[in-house]
Amino acid sequence: MADTKPATQTPARFQDLGLSKIMLASLEQAGYQQPTPIQAGLIPKALDGLDVVGQAQTGTGKTAAFVIPILEQLMSPKQAPGVQALILVPTRELAVQVRGEVEKLSAGRRIHCVALYGGKPIRGQIEKLRRGTQVVVGTPGRVLDHIGRRTLVLDDVWCVVLDEADRMLDIGFRPDIEKILRRCPNDRQTLLLSATVPPPIERLAQRYMFEPESLNFSPTEISVETIEQFYFTVDAIRKFDLLVRLLEREQPRQAIIFCRTKRGTQKIYERLAKRMPSVDCIHGDLQQSARDRVMSAFREGKLQLLVATDVVGRGIDVSGISHIINFDTPQFCDDYVHRVGRTGRMGREGVAYTFVTTEEGGELTRIEQRINRLLKRDEMPGFEATAPPTPIVTPATALGQPAVEKPQPPANLARRPPRRHRRAL
Repeated sequence: MADTKPATQTPARFQDLGLSKIMLASLEQAGYQQPTPIQAGLIPKALDGLDVVGQAQTGTGKTAAFVIPILEQLMSPKQAPGVQALILVPTRELAVQVRGEVEKLSAGRRIHCVALYGGKPIRGQIEKLRRGTQVVVGTPGRVLDHIGRRTLVLDDVWCVVLDEADRMLDIGFRPDIEKILRRCPNDRQTLLLSATVPPPIERLAQRYMFEPESLNFSPTEISVETIEQFYFTVDAIRKFDLLVRLLEREQPRQAIIFCRTKRGTQKIYERLAKRMPSVDCIHGDLQQSARDRVMSAFREGKLQLLVATDVVGRGIDVSGISHIINFDTPQFCDDYVHRVGRTGRMGREGVAYTFVTTEEGGELTRIEQRINRLLKRDEMPGFEATAPPTPIVTPATALGQPAVEKPQPPANLARRPPRRHRRAL
């Protein structure tokens, strides 16, 4: 793989990229005024037919960077009756978003795009594929399912995009991705987009791409400058009360509250819904129809607060998000980067808060090392971040007398199992 090259030159206008008049009209209609660095760097190389590994954070306009050259080079159904472009993504929500970008930028053209993902009846997807489609966006598992059923044939595919490639490998999609790539024509063009390029991504590129050119569109700092980042030190039992106080203080335009588990997400949502209007949740246990409904309402600005797991930590572009609150400190540093990346998108300002318990100091340090930046400590005036010790109720306290601390055995003795005595014969 070629040495990584930073994208330094940004044309002032999309006209400088040699795009067609119909594409320029679609971009103007979509409100795209000038190309972002990744669009300026990737589009010309994709139009030249090169394989590219693009390292870029979410929120930099990378979806349009690969959608535009695909739409510009699609052949007529008479020339290529089958699927011509395949875009693989890690999550259902991202599949819906990318399909929306394809539909938005194909204004004025007769382009058919189908999203293939689990949680939806497969019959409806099969029917859409039978009617004919040029572009397929899907998660690897469902795409492989259609290939096995012969409802998706890849003989005419000339472009494959691996979007959020590091995330797809993180969640175990590598075998599925390799099976799909082996089914595609060898002379295809492959574009790989990833926030990070660890060794597994490099090996994937070396094996399945032809002389890929690597371009680094990431900023020098992983978290963009427009995002202010703070942390609170708080006991786990006081987190919810701190969350309520923080929301009352900040009055966010839109906020995502990230929790670590599906059960925790549902529990926080139920408690928060009793106190706050315009709140909903999204996690893996929800049916796909419910997830689609929640994300649609959030995108349209009908929801102010969204409690979520990391299922929406990557790739979801909602421009109105002003605040990110990490109710649970993320276990992995990259998850923090992608959570925080939900705000401050496309140069907008944003703010992120992380709740850190005393046991999670190590996680905070690793996050700061990863982003090469110290988070600022924040405090809530008049708020007790530590819970008072629970007094031991004794007969004396029940009678109103002062409590007497009951001596506790040493920790090692407290965990020791009771000694067993052999019965005398």
